[in-house]
Amino acid sequence: MGPFGNVVFIVWRESIEALLVIGILQAWLGHQGDEGRTRGRFYLWAGVAAGLFGAATLGATIILFGDELDDDRQQLFQTLLMVLASALIVQMVLWMRRHGRTLKRDLETALQKAADTSNWWGVFTLAAIAVAREGAETVVFLAGTLSAARGAALVSAGFAAAGGLALAVATYGALQWGSRILSWRLFFRITEVMLLLLAGALLLTAADNLVSLGLLPRLSGRLWDASAWLSDGGGIGGLFSSLTGWRARPDLTELLVFLAYWGAMGWLLYRPQIASR
Repeated sequence: MGPFGNVVFIVWRESIEALLVIGILQAWLGHQGDEGRTRGRFYLWAGVAAGLFGAATLGATIILFGDELDDDRQQLFQTLLMVLASALIVQMVLWMRRHGRTLKRDLETALQKAADTSNWWGVFTLAAIAVAREGAETVVFLAGTLSAARGAALVSAGFAAAGGLALAVATYGALQWGSRILSWRLFFRITEVMLLLLAGALLLTAADNLVSLGLLPRLSGRLWDASAWLSDGGGIGGLFSSLTGWRARPDLTELLVFLAYWGAMGWLLYRPQIASR
């Protein structure tokens, strides 16, 4: 998939979450009276605009701050962004697992309280938080993935992001129309696996950067060489590596980071099930 494919995927997935929240708010407002519907939609779209502005401001701040650093500090800054992006992706998956089933009900309860008190700022706040949250996660991910990109690569990344947004709108419409064929729950389960793989790949790349900076030890030479049957340097192997963190010739540090990450994911994902037995 490569870095630009990852851009399409993350923008697509994050945009769908934001569209889901906006869709719930819009549908609820459609059941209000004419005055409530008109006022509510004004606050809804004002909240969406505020969330987008907040995400854009964060993106500009990250770019300006990174440009002020020398080469080594810039690489460290980029590495920290990768770690943060990985953590945010994991947090998003865990949050959706906990709240996905009750998201619609919780939002409608909060909206009804706002309507009962004629406090339409509640609609504004819900929309702004939803868009800003997904936008901020997208910005951090893109900054971590494309931090070394320049010139034409940045233009390509922009087109990839626009493509991901367009794909999200199309997917949202298709899921609304064909929810009996592919439910939202199944959709999120499939994409959460891809997100966790992507978070692991980012974490491994960050570990490689820390080794190159001398902040982590390599611990060993290459443990094995599987490049003869699946290289991580290009083609199918490169695509697989960018999505999953695959290393054809790993050292001990990379292997330990990989095992620690998936061990932590297994514990975080299945701990509630074990505790409830």
